[in-house]
Amino acid sequence: MIMHKFEEKHMKLLYGTGNPAKLSYMRKRLESLNIEIIGLNDINMEIPEVIEDGDTPLENAGKKAMEYYKAFHMPLFSCDSGLYIDNIPDEKQPGVHVRTVNGKYLSDDEMVEYYTGLAKEYGDLVARYKNAICLVLDDEHIYEAMEEGMESDRFLITTNTRSIRKKGFPLDSISVDIESGKHFYDIVESEFDKFVIEDSFLEFFKRYI
Repeated sequence: MIMHKFEEKHMKLLYGTGNPAKLSYMRKRLESLNIEIIGLNDINMEIPEVIEDGDTPLENAGKKAMEYYKAFHMPLFSCDSGLYIDNIPDEKQPGVHVRTVNGKYLSDDEMVEYYTGLAKEYGDLVARYKNAICLVLDDEHIYEAMEEGMESDRFLITTNTRSIRKKGFPLDSISVDIESGKHFYDIVESEFDKFVIEDSFLEFFKRYI
C-alpha cells in the first residue's frame, strides 16, 4: 500500500492560537492526519504580542504565523477570519474586526449585544465568514490560502438569542442556519459538518505537509 507523505511519520505542529475552543475544533477537523497539534498555551515560552492590523484575514494570518515562527522556530500555522454581512453600510462592516468596534475589544457578552443590535437595526443579517491560513514549515516553505472553498455558507445573525453560550464562539448563540432554522449552538456536530470548511483546510494540509 502506498502511503502519503503526511502518513509516514508523526509531526508536531503549533497552531498559533490561545483559544481552547479553536484548538479543539482544529484537532478534530485534522484528526485523520498523523499530526500532533498543540496551541500557544502548551509551550513554555514567552508568547509575542502580534498586532492584527491587516485589512484581510490573509494578511493577519500571515502576520501571526511569521511572528510566531520567528519566536519559536518550529512548524506552525495561524488562521484568521473575517465576518462579512450583506446590505449594511461599509463603515459597519466587521470584516477582520469582528471583536473590535470603535477601537474597543469586545467580550463575548458585548459581542452578542452589539450584533443583536445590528440585527434590530437592519433586520436579520445575512452573513458569512471568510477564512485564511498561513503555514510555515521552515524558512523556505511558507504556504498560505484564502480560497472561496474556505468560506462558510451564508447564515443569519438574529435577535433571537440562545441563553446558553459556547465560550470563544459567542455568535453561535445568535447565528441561525438558513435551511434548518437551527441556532448554530443547537446543531449537533454531524449536522454541522455541512457548514464548516474542514474539507478545504484538510486538503490544504495534505497538499503541503
